[in-house]
Amino acid sequence: MSCTALAHFLGFSLTFEVRPEGGGIGISHDRPPKRFNPAVPNEARMYDYAMGGKDNYRADRDAAERIGAALPSALAGVRENRQFMRRAVRHLLSIDVRQFLDLGCGMPGRGNVHDLVAAADPPATVVYVDNEPMVVNHFQALLSSSSVATALLADLRRPGDILSSPEVRKLIDFRRPVGIVLTAVLHYFEDEDDPAGLVKEFVSAVAPGSHVVLTHYHAGGIPPADRVATAEFAAALDVTMAERDRADIEALFGKLVLLEPGLVPPPRWRPDRLLRDSTGWLLAGVARKP
Repeated sequence: MSCTALAHFLGFSLTFEVRPEGGGIGISHDRPPKRFNPAVPNEARMYDYAMGGKDNYRADRDAAERIGAALPSALAGVRENRQFMRRAVRHLLSIDVRQFLDLGCGMPGRGNVHDLVAAADPPATVVYVDNEPMVVNHFQALLSSSSVATALLADLRRPGDILSSPEVRKLIDFRRPVGIVLTAVLHYFEDEDDPAGLVKEFVSAVAPGSHVVLTHYHAGGIPPADRVATAEFAAALDVTMAERDRADIEALFGKLVLLEPGLVPPPRWRPDRLLRDSTGWLLAGVARKP
């Protein structure tokens, strides 16, 4: 898969360096380049390439293709996740949800939540939340002229801080339904972090009629070799890729009511095009607070 796609899929902010003389790709944690240099791969541009964009350079594409050899199907998994998010948000917009919390949003790409929301109802509001300064800086720059969308630097392990923050309180009215987006994020939390409890705390703050949009890594859905490679990659980066089974993932929704077709691979959630075979990397679902 592409290096930004893998970085985004693993939920980790990375800077990649292409070493001279075919020395491979070096990975450093949260070390942004000191200045613009099109000869050095950049995370935002590599993610753009991963999603089929054109705002990238040869170095970005070369670095992406090198990692592509490691886990070829994971790039398709990233796209499945993104496409599911778009369909789920459009569904919520179609039932008059007009405010969204995108938790663990990751780097901006094409078809962000605020883009979908603005196309449906320009006054509708969006708050992005991430614990990576680089991610939040990108979104803040992108949204600098917006009065209805913003980005917040915060840790999802502290829901109270997020829910009480001025940025959230300014744009989110908790007396009305909220779309809580948690795509490809909860598998970064160990069981001792109590991800189900974190979801419950966010859900307890929102009005009935709110929805949770969720995807989670499903190790049981991919070949054993890919499962081992993913675990090794995550260990090398010192990040978690929790291997929860279907029942554990469904339990993250708590007492919410899963919409049809339930918890399924992302391409099978209300497809809007010819259904393709799933990569198996993720399970996806949308659930309503009754």
